Amino acid sequence: MTRYKKEIGAWGESIAADWLAEQGCQILARNIRTPYGEIDIIAQQGDVIIFVEVKTLTSSADFFPETNITPRKQQHMLNSAQQYAAEHEIDHWQIDAIAVEGKPGSSPVITHFENVI
Repeated sequence: MTRYKKEIGAWGESIAADWLAEQGCQILARNIRTPYGEIDIIAQQGDVIIFVEVKTLTSSADFFPETNITPRKQQHMLNSAQQYAAEHEIDHWQIDAIAVEGKPGSSPVITHFENVI
């Protein structure tokens, strides 16, 4: 992955975390590694823990960021969430995705997909 793509991805994750906080979520952790992959954001809203996959794209002219969540990626997300939930004795959880379209210096478009898996 190029440095530019990493920077855009990190920017998108920050935008998503800020947006979740504005929606009343408490951000518990970011960029948590598991044996199955990374969880971008772990948030809590009420008694539910939300594992969030963030996809960032500078333009959706050709496709939307959420189309990058392939069946293989979905399985990694599920395995990662199950692993983390088991280790931390979490009973109520869900997996969400947030698509962020834009780039630093612009007003991003945010789309939140709840319970994607």
